[in-house]
Amino acid sequence: MKVAIIGSGTMGSGIAQVAATAGCSVKLYDTNQAALDKSKTALAKVMSRLVEKGKIDESEKSRIENSISYVGSLKELSDADLTIEAIVENAEIKQKVFAELETYQSQDAIIASNTSSLSIASLAASLKKPERFIGIHFFNPAPLMPLVEIIPAIQTSEEVKNKVVQIIKDWEKIGVLAKDTPGFIVNRVARPFYGEALRIYEEGIADLPAGETGFATIDWAMKELGGFRMGPFELMDFIGNDVNYTVTETVFTAFYFDPRYKPAFTQKRFAEAGYLGRKSGRGYYNYAENATNPEPNKDKKLGQEIFERILVMLINEAADALFLNIASAKDIDLAMTKGVNYPKGLLAWANEKSIDWCVEKIDALYDVYHEDRYRCSPLLRRMKQKGSRF
Repeated sequence: MKVAIIGSGTMGSGIAQVAATAGCSVKLYDTNQAALDKSKTALAKVMSRLVEKGKIDESEKSRIENSISYVGSLKELSDADLTIEAIVENAEIKQKVFAELETYQSQDAIIASNTSSLSIASLAASLKKPERFIGIHFFNPAPLMPLVEIIPAIQTSEEVKNKVVQIIKDWEKIGVLAKDTPGFIVNRVARPFYGEALRIYEEGIADLPAGETGFATIDWAMKELGGFRMGPFELMDFIGNDVNYTVTETVFTAFYFDPRYKPAFTQKRFAEAGYLGRKSGRGYYNYAENATNPEPNKDKKLGQEIFERILVMLINEAADALFLNIASAKDIDLAMTKGVNYPKGLLAWANEKSIDWCVEKIDALYDVYHEDRYRCSPLLRRMKQKGSRF
């Protein structure tokens, strides 16, 4: 199979590696020659490390490297069976690229976007043959993260959808089907992990007795009591506050300003200050060589309160995604465990805690705040009435 990747940044290069490893002939396109050179050098380093670790041998290293060619013209992608775009998250720029690309490719070629937040239907509309278009969303780093969200637009043909499902399976990735709605599965359902943590921080609930801000306390609660690999503030620092804030703002706007997705001024101010996280040396934590950061308040009662509040908001979001047919229950739980490494699927977690517990927790939050942000999913209410489980 001949695969083309548009964009040689970290994501594009990672997808190229995945396709080449699976036995495809890959062309990686970028207008910037320096970026292509950087991608080629980076791939060689990754392959060498895999050889050192005994994951592949020298012949496999050579095969993968030789399967990828680096090109600077869209015309050179004319023979691709599948093209995946992985460039800047700007709909207008992407649409221009797709419109030009289509003039060079055959009628049967599949064209896809790796967008994490833009409308697939809108991008498909830039083509004369929109039924060939689909969303294929990898997670970073693509060679290591097993999950791929597959998002058919309303224009996408059933044949193209089925072909892409099989391709992702052949590439030994875990594919989940998602409806073309803002954030798809992961970036929609995960919003409370960040948003509710920021809200708890802004309320001062997790502040320490000495007056230090409670980032560390919230992170400790989610890791120690919830089993998450990283706390929300550690993760936002890892992703980048600018990137995470933009995704939140995009989802909030796309959902017609639904208060459940409302961004936090704290994150906006940190981004504006240049406190972007690890990449800038400072975010919610200071990453300077000799910096000291506050220790968490390890009060288990406080920690349990924080963990349960964030957890029930995540469960509520997952339940609502199922209620609105964004994806199947199986795919929602797969997406959260394989896409963002949650310790359990959120719907399975709801069963474990009990549906009654979920509804009571959400209602208790609403009773305090009287905000639509804390409205309980109709599906959870219906399940409580019926005594059913996910």
